[in-house]
Amino acid sequence: MSHAIADSMTMVGRSIRLGRRNLDTLFMSIVLPLMMMALFVYVFGGAINTGTGYVNYVVPGIILLCTGYGAASTAMSVADDMHSGMIDRLRSMPIRSFAVLTGHVTASVARNALSTTIVVGAAVGMGFRPSASPLEWAAVAGLLLLYVLALSWLAAGFGAVAKSVESAGALSFFMLFLPYLSSAFVPTHTMPPLLRGISEHQPITPVIETVRGLLTGTPIGDQGRLALLWSVGLLVASFVVATALYRRRVSD
Repeated sequence: MSHAIADSMTMVGRSIRLGRRNLDTLFMSIVLPLMMMALFVYVFGGAINTGTGYVNYVVPGIILLCTGYGAASTAMSVADDMHSGMIDRLRSMPIRSFAVLTGHVTASVARNALSTTIVVGAAVGMGFRPSASPLEWAAVAGLLLLYVLALSWLAAGFGAVAKSVESAGALSFFMLFLPYLSSAFVPTHTMPPLLRGISEHQPITPVIETVRGLLTGTPIGDQGRLALLWSVGLLVASFVVATALYRRRVSD
């Protein structure tokens, strides 16, 4: 166990150092959500009726969009390792196979923590006024951590099977698109029946509604339970599948 922890910490340090050198990825994971938030708040917000101030409604969705951008880059980082010869070098060393993925996922969590903090700060500047207590903020942080871990392990699995860095980015595209088919930007009851059914029965909507309820005091209902079930289930499944796919590729 001590060797496994040491291997993982080594790979975590390596991934964080790589992240510091690849500033364009971090930059885009911050700038794109900020641009989307400005677009919806200042351009579309005046025409969308949600029963409350639109900035308070849309910010939880932007936070989830931000985590999706940050986690999706994990797929490309893993794919780069798979095809650059890095994994071949590690094969000759006594390093646990899952340590490489652990490093990339941990770096993704750190990257997401920074970008989410910046996005929330910018949202406050745009008029976002959360009413959450310290305990509710802690609950939001815990739920987002589960969600980011789940998405990051899922993206790591995509990176392990991708044939190239470019295809890894394409495989993770749905992680960026799925928030648009949720309650992130408009209430689900305003959608056509087919889209409403998709929106209300996918994992992102319960997470958004829970974050929105904790931050702004809107009713949560059973969305909190669903958010936890979706996040934990996706995390477990993504971890198992990603490590299995990685070991299979490495042993080929």
